[in-house]
Amino acid sequence: MMGPRRQDHNKESCAASLNAVKDALYVLNGKWKLPLIIALQDGPKRFNEIQKSLGEITPKILSKELKDLELNEFLVRKVFSTAPVIVTYELTPYSESLDRVINELKDWGLKHRERLVKNRKTESTVAELTASL
Repeated sequence: MMGPRRQDHNKESCAASLNAVKDALYVLNGKWKLPLIIALQDGPKRFNEIQKSLGEITPKILSKELKDLELNEFLVRKVFSTAPVIVTYELTPYSESLDRVINELKDWGLKHRERLVKNRKTESTVAELTASL
């Protein structure tokens, strides 16, 4: 279900909604934070494992994103005093607060892609028909 519709809006509720969305986007900004959280959903991983699972992320960006997620309490960095030292990253229980958001984004993304593919097919069919006339 979507948020309140126009008839339910007033200046204060509009400003509160806008601020809440800005806060959420500030914490989850960029293209890597949510995929990073998804990559860690099946358990703790080491830095290189995370990088491999995400594909094209650079070590510098991955390091920054991991620090941001740690600061916002979505993951915890664990250092094991072995030889050599092992460092893992794992989600905190708080990260589960994003499960609904991630599922909604996934569902919307699937529908959006389907819509674009369908519209491209329709446009190319119309273009083919027009060209054959």
